[in-house]
Amino acid sequence: MASSLGGKYLALGPPGAKVEAIKQVQDGFVRVRKRDLEKLTTEVMQLREFLPRVLNRDLMEMLHKARAAHTVKEQLTQEQEQLRQECLHLQSRLDAVQTECQKEREEKLLLREQLWQSGAELQQQADFCSSLGSAACSLLWSCSSSEQTVTHWLADGKLQSFLVVAAQTLESFVRSLDEEVKIEDLNSQEHQFVLAVAGTITNIAAVTCGRDFLSSSTHGLLDTLMKLLELMRPGVFPKLKVLMLMALYNVSISIKGLKLISENPGLLPLFWTLLDDGDWEVCLHSLRLLQSVLLEEEVLLLLGSSLLDPDLQARVSQLTSSVQPTLRLAAQQTLEDLRALQQVQHVSKHRSSTEH
Repeated sequence: MASSLGGKYLALGPPGAKVEAIKQVQDGFVRVRKRDLEKLTTEVMQLREFLPRVLNRDLMEMLHKARAAHTVKEQLTQEQEQLRQECLHLQSRLDAVQTECQKEREEKLLLREQLWQSGAELQQQADFCSSLGSAACSLLWSCSSSEQTVTHWLADGKLQSFLVVAAQTLESFVRSLDEEVKIEDLNSQEHQFVLAVAGTITNIAAVTCGRDFLSSSTHGLLDTLMKLLELMRPGVFPKLKVLMLMALYNVSISIKGLKLISENPGLLPLFWTLLDDGDWEVCLHSLRLLQSVLLEEEVLLLLGSSLLDPDLQARVSQLTSSVQPTLRLAAQQTLEDLRALQQVQHVSKHRSSTEH
């Protein structure tokens, strides 16, 4: 419904319909046609009748749902914007981390290069030290063949520290041996170095004052030599084994040194290992050390019947068939000594049983 004042027309009814009206301003009334009033009344009644049908519960629920959906949409939009901001932040952090990672990678490559260079320099230094040690110890080995030189070393008082370093050097070398020892290793500077060290010890023990010093002041060195001989696999570095066995044999010439060696619980197992080595020189010097043990009565009393082990005699008996005449002769002599010891033990037992 629309109206106008000031003597204009009054329009009633649906949009587009125009109705003339006379306005009476003085009384506040508007005159309309009856037909238009009835039409207006009909429309109002129709609206009252049909409006509740349109505006029912489903429509209201739909409106509520629409409002709720609109609210959810706004929330989702806000969350999406928040996630977008977080994504941008994470992307920024990722770029920073990638940049830092690339920097660290470059630094790592640089450090690896420096490490490789340091390793190469260290290897050069190690080779130089091995070469220098080999040359120096070769001179010592040569000089130690003179009894006067060994006597002078003992008088100088520096021999103890040398022997400590020598024991550490030999132990370090033996424990660093690979499972497969290459043939070219036999000619390496390091191998020549330890050979010279062992040879020097052997020459010191060959001198009376030297073996007395080893027997009284360097128990650890003798134990180390025996332990290393046990650790070395059969057939590996036989020259080094021979030199260490010669050193032990030279020490065993002294009664005190022989007792010291015999008191080591690993002596007899060491014989079984070395007599099965496969290298005839190692077997030969093992037999000589065993003979030195068999010739001393006090040591025989200390070791008792352990020297009469059938396995030990069987191994010595096998060596009597060696093609090497020196080894064959030493094995025959050792076997005779073992049989003689067995006979003495048998007689002693028989006397003891007779006296009881």
